Amino acid sequence: MITPEKYAELERRILDAVARDAEELIQVSLTIHANPELQYEERKAAALLTDKLAARGFEVERGVAGIETAFVGHAGDNDGPTVAIVAEYDALRGLGHACGHNLIGTAALGAAWALNEVIAELPGRIRMIGTPAEEGGGGKVLMVNRGVFKGIDAAMMFHPLDENALGSATLASNRIRLEFHGKASHAAAAPEAGINALDAVIQTYNAVNALRQHLRSDVRIHGVITNGGQAANIVPEYASAEFSVRAADRPYADETLAKFIRCAEAAALATGARLVYEVREASKYDNMRNNSTMARTFGERLTGLGVVANPRPSGGFGSTDMGNVSLVVPSIHPYLKIAEAGIQCHTNGFREAAASPEGQIAMLNAARAMALTTLDLLVRPELLAEAKREFAAA
Repeated sequence: MITPEKYAELERRILDAVARDAEELIQVSLTIHANPELQYEERKAAALLTDKLAARGFEVERGVAGIETAFVGHAGDNDGPTVAIVAEYDALRGLGHACGHNLIGTAALGAAWALNEVIAELPGRIRMIGTPAEEGGGGKVLMVNRGVFKGIDAAMMFHPLDENALGSATLASNRIRLEFHGKASHAAAAPEAGINALDAVIQTYNAVNALRQHLRSDVRIHGVITNGGQAANIVPEYASAEFSVRAADRPYADETLAKFIRCAEAAALATGARLVYEVREASKYDNMRNNSTMARTFGERLTGLGVVANPRPSGGFGSTDMGNVSLVVPSIHPYLKIAEAGIQCHTNGFREAAASPEGQIAMLNAARAMALTTLDLLVRPELLAEAKREFAAA
């Protein structure tokens, strides 16, 4: 039984640890920001984070779930629940850390370090779980499917945004790659001898645009042409595109995906091209189920730090593979402000904010709030039980 006096002492030691480590954590954040790495290639970031964990006495597993840049750091060997702090550290192609994953990974490190100061006196264990490839690669999807989150009682992470919010619904998502195979010919001298694969891609776009009026308003379908041919005077014999198909829940996202595939099949039939498509296992991001019990606790801890957060963001939302984690363990995915209102993720402005002083302040506050929330879950069994009841009911 931990007395109120002991509880207060543990809180103070956690906050003192983050204050003591602040300069080093900021350096870690800026180092990851200055060395952006794409999905499954985050070797520098993963090495930096795992080395920092090992230096503080964590037992570190590298290359977990058969993924080179995934890791788990373990601390604590007492009986009791296990709480996971989740890290992300991949960047965006062409934009670098324009989603602030340098802050996410470093906040997780700061929380883990602070908790390690007191974990020997707590009834339970902590894990820092390093999850690569959130930006479309689905690292958490694979890690959930391969059992990394088994034995975890609660999981949390934070995400930077242009406002403070305790959580948000996210969209269930599928990513699909289309390839159309046609027949090359001279585009002027003998166009009738060719089969235009690019026309098949364009017809897919047109069919999808006609489909939109018959879909729910929460659906998002968007894509890019990744290959549209080689020269204007050659009928394209090959064309490819990648699309994201999203909806507010998994069943409707899959139903919409089936309709999308029929659009592509119709385009192939109309043009005579041959369609090959792939929906990767790791692309299936589930919608996020924020645990309101944990979110409320996190919000109370933020308030104690002088940070006021709304229940949910005021704007729209995308997708995250943390949604897959939230289906197997009680989880939260709150947001902290690093940029002025209107500066959206996946922009140059947000990338700059992720290296700004405001970004580093948010990162440190996230580390504090996650560590204190974890303390609450480990020390107050009734709180974790409430979170688990809510999770089971959902």
